[in-house]
Amino acid sequence: MKLSVEENIRYARHLNLPNFGLETQEKLKASRVLVVGAGGLGTPLLQYLTAAGVGTIGVVDFDTIDVTNLQRQVLFSTSDVGKRKSTVAIQKLREQNPHVRFVEHDLKLEAQNAMDIIGSYDVVADGTDNFPTRYLVNDACVLLNKPFVYGAISQYEGQVSVFNYQDGPNYRDLFPSPPLPGEVPNCAEGGVLGVLPGIIGSMQATEVIKIVTGMGETLSGRLFLFDALDFTTQTINIHKNPDNPISGPNRTITRLIDYEEFCNSGETLKVKSITVDALRNWRESNKAFTLIDVREPYEHEAGKLSPQLIPVSQLEAHLDQIPRIGDVVLYCRSGIRSARAIQMLETKHGYKNLINLEGGMQAWRERVDQEIVVM
Repeated sequence: MKLSVEENIRYARHLNLPNFGLETQEKLKASRVLVVGAGGLGTPLLQYLTAAGVGTIGVVDFDTIDVTNLQRQVLFSTSDVGKRKSTVAIQKLREQNPHVRFVEHDLKLEAQNAMDIIGSYDVVADGTDNFPTRYLVNDACVLLNKPFVYGAISQYEGQVSVFNYQDGPNYRDLFPSPPLPGEVPNCAEGGVLGVLPGIIGSMQATEVIKIVTGMGETLSGRLFLFDALDFTTQTINIHKNPDNPISGPNRTITRLIDYEEFCNSGETLKVKSITVDALRNWRESNKAFTLIDVREPYEHEAGKLSPQLIPVSQLEAHLDQIPRIGDVVLYCRSGIRSARAIQMLETKHGYKNLINLEGGMQAWRERVDQEIVVM
């Protein structure tokens, strides 16, 4: 695919690189790359792939921009809060490089649509922070024979690898099964150093470019580990697992499965729950109940539905503050942490009166009131 005069000027620093040149830049222009997630990892991925001149970039994200995203997702601004991530990202990326074609997928990637979406791209880069999507992307890429560029971050550490490339290992060779729910905190729970996703996302973009152009040696068969606090790195070799259920000789997965159920690993989050609409009705009718915030203090100070705060990590030290009689509603940002907290309290301490707020504060903002209610 030939470059225009304007593109020749724009990519001059690429064209002057030894062993790069015009032919390699034209490979970038002809390529189609899908980025799953326009968040911490996805935004630097998108920015650098756009700047590099990848011809077609697909963006998958169904979330909206939250003020807590701005600490690390530098593509977005304060005025973007509340808007759709995929839409805003593409608007800004088009300004960055008008020669790139963007395809917006403002939806949740699921087993029902993943094969159709991923099938139209050459390379997939995963910028999400949840296990169901990672296993879904991996399995779809294996079934479609597409390379998968993996990145993950947690607190001060990051990982990068390339899966399913030139008959190399895939994600299930490294992680055959997901951790139990609650074993690995997400960024909302454990925090993340703001610059870290920029570092790891840029590394992912580098791997995408190497795959597309055929230059250099990719991280296929290797897992790169980075610790930002002491600036150490480590590279671990990954080998194919003969018991891999999707690519081993006796594979048992031949189509996409229910990844939400799979990643709960038999430990479901089935707890008694209440919708935000029903909770509003309870409050308006002056029904007697206890409402406890299980988020972190900084989240609580930013806005709350109740003055009572007991972070998940402190629940067992404050059982005396959690009534065993009457309805007790626990809530967090999205309803996940509070559901896990209820499971723990029921299993270990015999509670029978706990109720989870479905969707947490996010659902309250969206369904009940755009303004945070403070009691």
